[in-house]
Amino acid sequence: MSEFEVKNMELRVGDKLKVKGRVLEDAERFQIDVGRDPDHLALHFNPRFHDDTDGEVIICNSKCDGIWGSEQRDRAFPFEKGAEVKLTMKVTGEGFEVDLPDGQELFFPDRLGLDTLNYIRVRGHFKVTSFKFS
Repeated sequence: MSEFEVKNMELRVGDKLKVKGRVLEDAERFQIDVGRDPDHLALHFNPRFHDDTDGEVIICNSKCDGIWGSEQRDRAFPFEKGAEVKLTMKVTGEGFEVDLPDGQELFFPDRLGLDTLNYIRVRGHFKVTSFKFS
């Protein structure tokens, strides 16, 4: 399991975050967290290869003052173990548009209303090979 963390950056409405990497061969799950700090996450993006309820599922959520919100579950699952993946997350005024590897788009609403996002963490069964924001 690996972890990649960036602090003290500025991601605002209109900005895009691009993450490229490889899903590990024995992957169970990975996550990309974007927010102010680990206790204030505007977006928790969490693909799971085996969830007890839904099997393969992408779970999105937010965390405010260390407390999780309600999960958004998406059964569209374009991830494969061992595959190279490119994800683009765009910050909009309403939330986050995530471009999935198969061309589909997932939307998660902004529940925290933070002007600036300055914390990103990628962890789990995913190896980051490229990271860019614009």
